Amino acid sequence: MITQLLSSIAQGVGLTLYVTAASLVIGGLIGLVLVGAARSPVAIIRGIATLYINIVRVIPPITWLFLIYFGLPQFALKLTTIQAAIIGFSIIASAFMAEIYRSGLLSIPDGQREAAHALGLSAVTTVGHIITPQAFRVALPAIATYGIGLLKDSALASTIGVREITYYAQQSAKQTHEGLLSFVVAGVLYIAISLVVALIARRVDLTLRRKIGVA
Repeated sequence: MITQLLSSIAQGVGLTLYVTAASLVIGGLIGLVLVGAARSPVAIIRGIATLYINIVRVIPPITWLFLIYFGLPQFALKLTTIQAAIIGFSIIASAFMAEIYRSGLLSIPDGQREAAHALGLSAVTTVGHIITPQAFRVALPAIATYGIGLLKDSALASTIGVREITYYAQQSAKQTHEGLLSFVVAGVLYIAISLVVALIARRVDLTLRRKIGVA
């Protein structure tokens, strides 16, 4: 029975990883724009970015999914369940990633920027080779933690019909009447994936520490 349930529920692993990874990457890229805007010297740009980040973070993820999947068709924009899930989670991820980036940047002493300027390094070189690698290393644990949280939140995509792990767990529970066992199996799969993500993040962190000479 357990083997059968595992085989059935594991069908959703691929889509779970796809939605999570796509949302994290897209949200991460938008987050870079947001953190830049939030640190802009122009007050109105800074205010809009800050307002966006604050609003997005306080609205529950499931509300975003419903707004996008059920709301946008009223404006003649029909999305598939996967598209709606990725867009919804990307919007959410962008706000959280912007805050993570901001924390990483704030951890870098201003003296490093001043030293780079004194050495005649360009702004692009300073940001690309001095600030960003250190800020990313500082932010990596938070990014990994958020990525694991996003993986768990992806279960909400089952509410709009995305066939990920929780979706198949629900279907298995209905077919076999083994609700408890079905969701235990789903939970084990989430734990296994989360451990792999954590291990990868740890390996990347150690590599970055060696490259920038941090003990």
